[in-house]
Amino acid sequence: MKILKGYLLIAPLLLISNISLAQRNINDILDSTTVNNLLIISKKYGSVSFSGYMQPQFQYAQSKGTAAEFQGGNFGDNADNRFRLRRGRLRADYSLLNDDGTPSTYFVFQFDGTEQGVNVRDFWGRYYEHHFQLFSFTAGLAGRPFGNELQLSSSSREAPERGRMSQTLMKTERDLGVMISFNPRKKTAKLKNIQFDLGIYNGQGLSGPQEFDNSKDFVLRLSHKSYAFKKLPLNISGGFSALLGGLNHQLPVKYEMQKVNNTWVMAKDSSITNINKIAPRKYYGADIQLSTKKKSWKSELRAEFIKGLQTGTSTNSSTPNTVPVDKNTTKLPYYTRSFNGAYLTFVQTLNSTDNQLIFKYDWYDPNTKVKGIQINTANKFSAADVRFDTFGFGFLHHFNPHLKAVIYYDVIRNEKTKLLNFDKDIKDNVLTIRTQFYF
Repeated sequence: MKILKGYLLIAPLLLISNISLAQRNINDILDSTTVNNLLIISKKYGSVSFSGYMQPQFQYAQSKGTAAEFQGGNFGDNADNRFRLRRGRLRADYSLLNDDGTPSTYFVFQFDGTEQGVNVRDFWGRYYEHHFQLFSFTAGLAGRPFGNELQLSSSSREAPERGRMSQTLMKTERDLGVMISFNPRKKTAKLKNIQFDLGIYNGQGLSGPQEFDNSKDFVLRLSHKSYAFKKLPLNISGGFSALLGGLNHQLPVKYEMQKVNNTWVMAKDSSITNINKIAPRKYYGADIQLSTKKKSWKSELRAEFIKGLQTGTSTNSSTPNTVPVDKNTTKLPYYTRSFNGAYLTFVQTLNSTDNQLIFKYDWYDPNTKVKGIQINTANKFSAADVRFDTFGFGFLHHFNPHLKAVIYYDVIRNEKTKLLNFDKDIKDNVLTIRTQFYF
């Protein structure tokens, strides 16, 4: 009886969905009486499913100490090759259905474990409005509804990492906040392929330990799910996104782009009225996805463009994760820049879906007002104003439904400026060989 009670207590945790239940004979480990009890508990309280993956990889850089922040992290000062566990994810999903089979409540918990430690990645709940079946409400630590690349799971993307633009603007992708979504769920609904998401978030995302000012980010996205042309062998989907937010100035000093004697400079503005004013973060983006209908020799093209205003620091255009300070813990001012960036990804399946060729190009220009030799220290510019272009290509092979491997090479080019170390192209190309085990 004690054993039976133990099984009943952990029953929801044993209900593995999708792949696990489909490929495992549960009677191999539990007798029929216990199975019946598990099914009763599942029906009464909902169901729990588990999924996960890990990504062991080897990387080789063009030079020792390569700054590879956007290829999985910088190399050590005396290292040009390394083994890493890039990601190790375990995710639990809980779902509860209404009596008519429609979704009622959904809950997700996911953590990431690597050789560098363990961190929470997702921790959110969602409620589905039942009467009209039009809306859902999400709260907690979740992905922000912006663009397409940020929505793609690291387990399903072909290229090892997201582009530099995506990683810079929304580091770690997730943030704490709430979101309301409009998406008709009835099969007969005319707008069932349309989705509109509106979320409010702290702003600094998982890269920061806590909210450090009163500004919030409003993120919205209008998207259309895949549409199949009747006379063309193509599917198309896409959307428009926007982020409207900022950071509260905590000093009377701020820096913004200004033209002086017909030359762009990073101008200093010192006024006591600047304190508590909002340094803007405004992003506007559009994305599109095209794919052929056949699985054999399938071609897929994904593209996205984002522009706007980004507030960072003197040396980094990423959103600060804490109040920026120097080595003496003295607060530092914010720098606001106009930016743009984009990526273009092409994936070609080679007959069988087991083999895919990958080609990707992305750029991120953190300061569109200046370029090349206009970027110098005399006008208060730094590495945070340098444009980077990345050309990536690789080959992906699926060994079986639970194992795949990719070999991928990033060719990274920075613009030549008058800054120290950026007067020529840095030798920072990176080769990545990654396997992924998943269930």
